[in-house]
Amino acid sequence: MALANKTTTLAPETVLEESKHGLFHQPIAVWAVFFASITAFMGMGLVNPVLPTIADNLEASKSEVTLLFTSYNAVMAFAMLITGAISSRIGQKGTLMLGIAVIATVAGFASQADSIWTLVALRGGWGLGNALFVATALAAIVSLSSGGTAKAIILYEAAVGLGISIGPLLGGTLGSITWRAPFMGVATIMVIAFLVLLFLMPKPVTTTTAPRQKISLLAPFQAMKHRSLLTLGIVAALYNVGFFTIMAYAPFVMKLPAQGLGFVFLGWGMLLAITSVLTAPKLKQWLGTIKAMVLMLLLFAVLLLLMGIFTETPAVVIVCVILAGAVLGNNNTLITTAVMDAAPVERSTASAAYSFLRFLGAAIAPFMAGKLAEIFNANLPFYVGSGFVLLSVVIIGVNLKHIRHIDTIDSGH
Repeated sequence: MALANKTTTLAPETVLEESKHGLFHQPIAVWAVFFASITAFMGMGLVNPVLPTIADNLEASKSEVTLLFTSYNAVMAFAMLITGAISSRIGQKGTLMLGIAVIATVAGFASQADSIWTLVALRGGWGLGNALFVATALAAIVSLSSGGTAKAIILYEAAVGLGISIGPLLGGTLGSITWRAPFMGVATIMVIAFLVLLFLMPKPVTTTTAPRQKISLLAPFQAMKHRSLLTLGIVAALYNVGFFTIMAYAPFVMKLPAQGLGFVFLGWGMLLAITSVLTAPKLKQWLGTIKAMVLMLLLFAVLLLLMGIFTETPAVVIVCVILAGAVLGNNNTLITTAVMDAAPVERSTASAAYSFLRFLGAAIAPFMAGKLAEIFNANLPFYVGSGFVLLSVVIIGVNLKHIRHIDTIDSGH
């Protein structure tokens, strides 16, 4: 069954029904996807702490190592455009399991790689698997949840935060043995996630006997004709430049061993997870989605600016990276919730279009940061990242009339 179209005013009985269900009162299928999402994002964070070690062992430059994120995000961005079409043909469960199987396979091969370019190519395959999983997981949790869209997205972002926080700690621990161990760890974790979905997620995600509606490959492009969705996608692409400057470049300036980097990103991810669940809904209630997003983006720009000013002081960079987790946790939940109701299109299509734009920014940032550091100085990548985040605030201001209705939806009017 196709996911629900844009939500406007909920019927009183629907509101009453949703109010009966707390955040943690969910069907077993939701928890299966939740667990699998944690493992998928653990795979992303597992690699962070070993980036400097990979550079040393494979005799690669910083910019070459950052290509591990660029190839991953670039493939993921374009693959997002086909996730809806695939999911509508083989089902959400089949798409999730296919994505996990791809990740497990390429991670296993990556653990045996003997050159940076082999790793870069395999990370591209990893991006394909993650695209199949990520876009479908968000749509699956929303459609399966018993507590409404907002609560489902909070759960999804919590899974993202937990995965990103646990992954680096595990990656740092394994990476202290050998840089190859985290990749083998990803492969093992993905096999576990595959089995969880196989046995705990029901085959039919829907209860209808109607034929599954096939989604066109052009659907995400058609969805981007809606100015509201396009605006939020561009905003996400711009602030993801800052996000992945931290993910892919900051490990090189913190001057910590693999395990130390693991603990830093553990703190970053824990704050991301906590704020996704606890403070983002409060900010949305107090300020409205748009004002809260602008506030978080401005704070993020300030943190990146401080990292640029104090790049040669690792302690300041470490503190700013950890604090950035709180800002990003809030903003991720706010903007993802907004996207789900931004345009009158199916949520899976909205997610695919938004994610395509979002990960284009994520693809640009890592290699750009590495090159800026090599050509100019170590501080410039953070200044440029801050500038991109500030530009996202400008985009919100210029397009305010096209996204103002999001706050109207939030207030139930």
